[in-house]
Amino acid sequence: MDSKKILEYCIDRGLLLDPDVLNLFSETKDLESLKLIIEKIKKETSHRIITKGFFNKNKIQINNFFSELPEESRQKLERLKINLGLSIEITKENSVMIKEKEPFSSTACEVKVSSADNCSGKKFSVEDFVKHFRARFLEMKKILQNRFELTNLISINKVTGNRKGISVIGIILDKKTTKNKNILLEAEDLTGKIKVLVNQNKPDVYNKAGEIALDSVIGFKGSASQDFFFADEIFFPDSSILERKKSPVEEHALFIGDVHIGSKLFLEKNFLRFIDYLNGKISDISSDVDKIKYLFVVGDLVAGVGVYPSQEKELEIKNLEEQFEKAAELFGKIRSDIKIIISPGNHDGVRLMEPQPFLDKKYAKALYNLKNVIFTKNPSWVNIGSTKNFIGFNVFTYHGFSYPYYANNIPSLMKDYSLNAPDKIMKYLLKNRHLAPTHASTQYFPSEENGLMIKKVPDIFVSGHSHKCAVSYYNNILIISNASWEGKTSFQEKMGNEPDFCKVPMFNLKTRKIKILDFE
Repeated sequence: MDSKKILEYCIDRGLLLDPDVLNLFSETKDLESLKLIIEKIKKETSHRIITKGFFNKNKIQINNFFSELPEESRQKLERLKINLGLSIEITKENSVMIKEKEPFSSTACEVKVSSADNCSGKKFSVEDFVKHFRARFLEMKKILQNRFELTNLISINKVTGNRKGISVIGIILDKKTTKNKNILLEAEDLTGKIKVLVNQNKPDVYNKAGEIALDSVIGFKGSASQDFFFADEIFFPDSSILERKKSPVEEHALFIGDVHIGSKLFLEKNFLRFIDYLNGKISDISSDVDKIKYLFVVGDLVAGVGVYPSQEKELEIKNLEEQFEKAAELFGKIRSDIKIIISPGNHDGVRLMEPQPFLDKKYAKALYNLKNVIFTKNPSWVNIGSTKNFIGFNVFTYHGFSYPYYANNIPSLMKDYSLNAPDKIMKYLLKNRHLAPTHASTQYFPSEENGLMIKKVPDIFVSGHSHKCAVSYYNNILIISNASWEGKTSFQEKMGNEPDFCKVPMFNLKTRKIKILDFE
C-alpha cells in the first residue's frame, strides 16, 4: 500500500506516525479497514504521535478497537494486529459474540460485549486505592492534555513565584467557600498540591467551579503567586463531539429497565401488552415490529429480596430464584430473533460494589436457559448493528446507582431536582468522563483499570434507577433514561419522585429517529 497516502490521511486528522508504525501500516492491503482503526485512535484517545510503544501501553483499548470492526475487516487486519503485538487475548475483557442461528438479510451478524474485570475475591489495602486514583488521574490527564486551551501546561511543583498564562491539571481534594464568597479548591497531581482560588467576580468561571465534584480531575488556566493559583478558566475532561452515525440497515433497538418483577406493584398487564407488541399481536401499532432486533434491560429486572428494610411486605414473590423464574417465563414469550441484553442493578441479587458481575446463575438459571438472552456486567459496552461496512453503535449501559449523590450535591442538579430529570445527571457525568468521580458516591472496586471511567465516547448512553423516562443529546451522544414497570412506591412518594411508567424508547439505527412507545 502507498505509505504516502497513509501518511497524508493521518496528517489530515492531526496524527503523526513514527517510521516503524508507518511501515507496518503500509504492509496492510486493506486501506478502508485501516482507516477505521485510525479514526478510532483519533476520536477515542488523546494521543497524536503514534509509536509502537503506544500500542503496547494501550493493548486493552486497541484490542477493543479491533474487536469492534466488522468481521471481514478484522480478518484483513489480523496480520497487522500480530505485528503490533496485539494478538494475545486480554483476559480482563469479556467479549461475547452471538451469531444469528437463522440469518436474514435485514439483521447485523453479532452483538459484542466488553466490560471491566471484577477483581472478585481480592482483599484491598490502602495501596490499592492509591494505585486506583493514580491511574485515574493519569488517564484523565491524557484526555485534558488534548485540550488546546490548556497552554503552558506545567506540573504543580513547578508553580513558583508570580507566573501568568499557565495551566495545571489536578485531582480535587477539597472544596470550600471563603468568607468573601470566593471558591477555594485544593488540587493535587503526582508532584504536589496547590490551592486554586476562583473569584466570585468572574461569574462564568465561578459557576463552573461550583459544579466541580470532589475527586474529579480538572484543568485550570490562570496565574499564580507563591501560595495560590488564580483560575481564569476551568476545563472538565468532557466528551468530544461525535459524528452521528447511521446504519445502512434499518433495525430498531428498544430500551427498558427497572422492571421489578416480584413486586406487588409490578405492572404485569402492561408488560404483557409490551410483549404482545414485540410479537406483532397488536395490529394498530405493530407495523415496524419485525425491524426490532435488540432489547436492552438496564438493571433491576427483579424486585430482589432484602434490598431495604421491611421489603418483604411489598413483595408478591418473596424468593429471589422464583422472581427470576417469573422473569424467564415473561421474557421467554418474546420472539427468539430479538436479542435481549440484560445487565444487573441494585435489586438483582448481585453485590452492590461496581463494576457489578453478571446475574448469578444460582438464582437466574431459568434466564440462562433462554437462547436469545445476552448477559452483561454493570457498566458495560455493547456494540450493535455492525455489518460488513459499518462499525456499529457503541452502547454504554450503566444502571445509575451513583445518580442520587450528584442530584443532591451538585448545585445545578439540585436546583433542577435532577432525579426527575436524570439525563442532566448523565450529561454531567459525561462531562467528567466518570460514572462516579466522587469517592463517596458509590461502592466500587479500586483497580488500575477503573471500570467506572468513561474512557471512550459512546454513541448511546443508557441508564435506569431513577424510574424516569428521558431522551436527549449531549455532544451528539444519545442519552436515554428508562421508565419503570413498577407502580409508585411509598419511598418515592416520600422523596417527591415522580416516576414514569411503561414508556419504551425505540431507536432506529438507520434514520436515528426516536419514538417513545407507551404501554401505560
